[in-house]
Amino acid sequence: MLDLVIEQRRKSLGGFEVGRVLPFVQRRMVGPFVFFDHMGPVDFQPGLPRDVDVRPHPHIGLSTVTYLFEGEIMHRDSVGSEQPIRPGEVNWMTSGRGITHSERFERARMEGGTMHGIQAWVALPEADEETDPAFAHYGTGDLPLFEEGGVRGRLVAGEAFGARAGVKTHSPLFYIHWDLAPGARVALPEDGWQRAAYIVAGSVEVEGQRFEAGRMIVFAPGHPAALTAATQSIVMAVGGEPLGQRFIDWNFVSSRKERIEQAKADWRAGRMKLPDLDNGEFIPLPEMPKPPANPMS
Repeated sequence: MLDLVIEQRRKSLGGFEVGRVLPFVQRRMVGPFVFFDHMGPVDFQPGLPRDVDVRPHPHIGLSTVTYLFEGEIMHRDSVGSEQPIRPGEVNWMTSGRGITHSERFERARMEGGTMHGIQAWVALPEADEETDPAFAHYGTGDLPLFEEGGVRGRLVAGEAFGARAGVKTHSPLFYIHWDLAPGARVALPEDGWQRAAYIVAGSVEVEGQRFEAGRMIVFAPGHPAALTAATQSIVMAVGGEPLGQRFIDWNFVSSRKERIEQAKADWRAGRMKLPDLDNGEFIPLPEMPKPPANPMS
């Protein structure tokens, strides 16, 4: 049963645009997924300016999940990681009490090419919000594949359909990449969790309605949730156990508003370690007046 349809909002990151889906005013989270950006597709030319890179910036209280369909991004962080991510792999960075990282398009700078992917944030349970920061990279062998009846799927994280991805998570969830032939039908797991499907490319039909790329279909908990590809399509399905209210401000997520204020003060004062391999660059804390952090649930 359909609950809500969210259309991406285009947002410039300087050198390219993303389609922001979550958070949304009427649906701040889906399970533990607190943020969902569709990056590209964008064609980069050789000699890409360095200001297109995402310079070092901080996070608390969440895990960032980067997943690519095309291209390559170089990740560096304050726990010493340096890891390129390529299509079909997962970079899972747990910020916990605090981490900083950068995302750079170094291969595209040398060779050009298309960049296309999804970046999501997964909120941490309250008991893990102050855990040690950590980074893990998972290759395609860690992510179960399934193929049947015009459906080719990859379990990016969590559990679904009797399979479990090798990705370490902090709360019950699923994250699925589907490539669908026209007429292929898929159903989302029925665990009573919050669930949604984002159309990356193509178009799908749900309950007699057709939806095009750039839309997230949110399903009502406790009811069957299925879709059929109207054309060749790419769909990302997300869901999981709700974690309760969260606040978000800039790159910080927490169940406590005062913890976000402390993180902002720490970043402003230079108390958060920067990645060793990034030559001291960083993104300053935005000083523009902002409304109070919004509760998310």
